[in-house]
Amino acid sequence: MSSVMSSSQYASEPKARTPSATVPFWLIVIAVTVLDFVTKAFAVERLAPRHIPHRVLGDFVRFTLAYNPGAAFGMHLGSASRWIFSVLSVVIVVVLLRSTAELTRLSKLAAVGVPIVIGGAVGNLLDRIRLREGVVDFIDVGIGDVRFWTFNVADSAVTVGAVCLILALWSQEREQRT
Repeated sequence: MSSVMSSSQYASEPKARTPSATVPFWLIVIAVTVLDFVTKAFAVERLAPRHIPHRVLGDFVRFTLAYNPGAAFGMHLGSASRWIFSVLSVVIVVVLLRSTAELTRLSKLAAVGVPIVIGGAVGNLLDRIRLREGVVDFIDVGIGDVRFWTFNVADSAVTVGAVCLILALWSQEREQRT
């Protein structure tokens, strides 16, 4: 018996699936998207009118309903912001899925970080598509008049997922050096 495999034998072997092709990956995406949607619906229903703070943890954490027609940190590109940032979100999700396939196979941290980022991007994209006012923001953190930008669960997910990706890339780079 020969130990050399023919090309037809290779074709019949199952290919390694990327995490983005697995059920847990998409469950994380869906969970983040649903959590974001539900918390925003709660904010719209319970925190109206806009810009009135509701204390959660004293003055440090408040819930304050706001709509952001732009992007993170108040970036705004005029009247076309809604559609420009919608298209940009879709492009980022596609690029992220394609460019992180190998990393998500090698790193559990990346395999969790990527779907968290995608879930957050989808959450904000849904707002941009369905709401003329912009993305619903409501988490208001700060002390007195020194406050961070108001944000939402999707923004938090993108941030946490990005940190996971940075740590995964850093870890992979360290492993390659050794």
